[in-house]
Order: sequence, then C-alpha cells, then structure tokens
Amino acid sequence: MVTSTDSISIFAEGTYEEQILELATYLVRNRPEEERAAFTSPLRDAFRSEDGKNLIEADEARRKFIFSKVFEEVKGLGDVLQLTFVAEVEGFFNLFYAHLFALYSPDSSEAKTYLTTLLQTLSSSPFDRLSIKYRILANLFNSIPRNSPLRLAVYKTLLALATSNDDLDILKLSRADVEEWLSEWNISQDEKSTFLKSIVDAYAKAGEVTTSYEYSLVYIRTLPSTSSASREAAINAIATALRLPNIFDFDPLFKLDAVVNAKDHELFFLLQIFLNDGLVEFKTWEQSHQGVLEKYNLESAQLERKIRLLTLASLGCQYIGKNLPYSKIAESLQVDLSEVEKWVIDGNALILSHSASLFTGQHTVIRAGLVWGKLSQTAQSLHISRATSRTFERKQWEVLEKRLVAWKSGLAGILEVVSSAKRLAGHAPAHSVA
Repeated sequence: MVTSTDSISIFAEGTYEEQILELATYLVRNRPEEERAAFTSPLRDAFRSEDGKNLIEADEARRKFIFSKVFEEVKGLGDVLQLTFVAEVEGFFNLFYAHLFALYSPDSSEAKTYLTTLLQTLSSSPFDRLSIKYRILANLFNSIPRNSPLRLAVYKTLLALATSNDDLDILKLSRADVEEWLSEWNISQDEKSTFLKSIVDAYAKAGEVTTSYEYSLVYIRTLPSTSSASREAAINAIATALRLPNIFDFDPLFKLDAVVNAKDHELFFLLQIFLNDGLVEFKTWEQSHQGVLEKYNLESAQLERKIRLLTLASLGCQYIGKNLPYSKIAESLQVDLSEVEKWVIDGNALILSHSASLFTGQHTVIRAGLVWGKLSQTAQSLHISRATSRTFERKQWEVLEKRLVAWKSGLAGILEVVSSAKRLAGHAPAHSVA
C-alpha cells in the first residue's frame, strides 16, 4: 500500500491562486450556487493586497490564512467523497498535501496540528469507500519526508483503519519495511515500541498468530531488557512459540536479552528442553510443573508431537549422508516400530511424486520441514540427505568443519583421478590414419 521510495513530488499546473481556487471549488462543488460564491469570493478577495502591489506568492502570512480557510472545509469532506471519482479525490488531496508542506515544515507544530485533524477527519468519516481512504492515507505517507515523525502518525491511522475493517492484508506490510522505517523516523524508543505493539496486536486480532509472533520478537528488542514490560512480552513470546504447531526454531528467542533475563521463569526451563533435549526431559518437566500448561494455554499432546519431531531432527543431523535405522528412530521417539514412517512423514508428507512412490526411492519431506531423505521399507531405514539443526553453536560448527574437510578431500581425490586420466591420455599412442 505504501511504498519504500522517497517522498513523492506533486507537479501542479497553474498559478498559486488558480490551484487554491481549484481546491476551494472542488470542496463546494455540490452546494447551491449561492453557497459556492459565499465561500470562494472571500478567498478571491484575499488574494489581492490592499495596495495591489504585494503579490500573494511573496506573502506567506496571507497564504497561510487562505490555506486555513480551505482546510476548514476539508474537515467536512465526507459528503463530497461519496460523489466523486477516485482519481479526483486523489488529485485533490495530493495538491492539498503539496500546499500544506510548502507552507509548513513537516517538523513544525502547525503541520502536526493540521495533520492530526486531517487524520481524525479521515478515520472518523462515514465514507464507506475504503479503497479511496487507503489511497489517500498512503499518498500522504509518501508525501512526508522519510525521517519525519509524522509518518508514524499516518501509518498508525492506516493500520487502525485496516485492522478495524479486517483489511490487514491490503497493507502488504513486511518486517523489512517496518525495521527500515523505525531506523529512519525521528521518534523516541517508547514510540517505536508502541508502534510495534500495535502491529503485534493487529495481526493477533486478524488471526495471523505466526506473523504476530514474528513481530513480537522485534517488539521485545525495543524494550528495556530488565523492565516488567519486556519480561511479560518475553514470557508471552515463549508461550506462543511453544503453542504454535509450525514454530520449531527457538534459537531466536535465546538471542533476546529479555528472554534470557526470564531464566527464573518456569517456561524458560521448558523452552530450554525444546532447544536442546527430548521427550524424557519434557515428561519429567511436565510431571513437576502441574497446571503450568493449562495456565499458558498449552496442550500436552501438541507439545509431545513437537518435541518428537525436534528429536527426529537432532537424530537426523547425526546421520546426514547415512541410513538411520527405524529401530533407532522408534527408540528415540518412544514409539512403536510400526509408527516410525508416520512420524517421519508426519501424516501428510510433501512428496515429489504420488504417494505410491513413497517406498520406491522418492524423496520425502516431513511436513514440519525438519528432515529430508528417502524411506526404505526393505532396509527399514531412512537415508538422511538433509536435516535442520535445532541450534547452531560450537558443536554444530565443528561438525560442519569435519564435513567440509571430508568434502574437500573427496574433491581432491576426484581431481587426482582426472589429472591421472589426462596424463595417460597424453602418452597414449596415436591411431594411424588410413
């Protein structure tokens, strides 16, 4: 909806007087002729100085006075919006924005006052053509310099409007854009936190819980790591990460100071289990923390499924390029041998071909996206081609180093074979030509 480009420029035709009269005429276009004349006549008079010598373009005070009169009518623009085309509305507001920021610096208190009133008018207007409202606000956002705090006010209005009308997707919001804006806007840390919290809440209200969780990690980073607000947000993020069935990467949480500072909390110990341990540790924790799962709306069965899949991922990391026996999987996941394939595929495998090919060498991918490989009923094994590590620390770097060394050694062997073949070919006797 809004762009990441620099603020837009408006190239309007005509003199200053012609442009202002165009705005004024548009505002009262649907009123009786007498009312239109009553509004535009005083403006025409204001364009002329008493001595007839002081040009309006050189008289900033008069231009500000005339603009204030036009703005008074903009506050009642709802009826006009219902009767006009999108292009006309956009053109009107783009010209209006151009004159506003030509008269007042975006950093001035006057610009902030005008903008606050305008945003209130647009957000509270009964006008039901939301697409026009979104475009008016998006154009306003793009009309403001990138570092101006006024951009925050505009986007908060846009976000609130989209949220209240279940139109959040229309904003096409991305974390990259949000983080870039926050690095540019001249706003306080508290304002950044408040803005991010509004995004977190907006996605939660829209039922997009995973996206809400992802923004909550950005939100937590803006809070003082030892504050009560950051502790509460950290605990909520831990609970959400555990609750969501599609979240398996807990490492980002441990990179947040606020989460580490909550190490005395009962959920922090559970989070550590999901990062490093397995089913045995989870069941032990559950038995010693009766009622905690219910308190945070966590389901034991769902957590068991998640810890089993994470255990399988860790197991897979130890067998990359090797065959992982079904018996080893069954032992680690504490399931019957007959259930191993179900856990590997996780009910609905993403298979490159039809389901019949599942046991004929085709690659399978468990739904969680943690392990890639080939199932073999004959060999009762899973050949691991790739697996996702639950964390990446010193141990994982050492494993990676060993694999790279082995890979380098393998390449060296291949190069030696190729070189030997070339040498032999160079000394081979030439074939005679008849």
